[in-house]
Amino acid sequence: RPPKFLVLIAVIFGLVLTGCTVDDTGNDGEANNREPISVSSAWVKAADSGMTAAFAGLHNDTASKITITSITSPASDDVQLHETVTAADHSSRMQEVKAGFALPAADNMLLEPGGNHIMLMNIKQPLLPGDEVTFTMHFADGSKQDFTAVVKKFDGAKESYESHGKKH
Repeated sequence: RPPKFLVLIAVIFGLVLTGCTVDDTGNDGEANNREPISVSSAWVKAADSGMTAAFAGLHNDTASKITITSITSPASDDVQLHETVTAADHSSRMQEVKAGFALPAADNMLLEPGGNHIMLMNIKQPLLPGDEVTFTMHFADGSKQDFTAVVKKFDGAKESYESHGKKH
């Protein structure tokens, strides 16, 4: 029978090793701190009041589909996910995507003028070129991720928006 101190050392050594193991996703603990979505070239259209839009490149860095169910920002109490819809008369309009943006595993989504984008309704204060706006993406699994976008002057994207049956 081994001496008690050897058993104690073996138990302590086992506990230390347990803290260094690979988790069930195959990643070490540090890799789990990586954000699930890479956000690139994030920017917001400058505006003095009313509404404006945010754009970015998104890449799902996981092996599973991710659904962005909503986005929040201190710049507006009403932030919406929007898409472009083409009507039968070939006109385009923007509308809210209440189901959120689904991003397949290891895939990209471009949020751009005239396409999918983030709308900030009734901004709280002017957003001037050079300002930074923070956003929080909320995912279907309950997790969330922050990102920052720079405000830029942009004269395009004068689309028509629909909210609750009213054009803006």
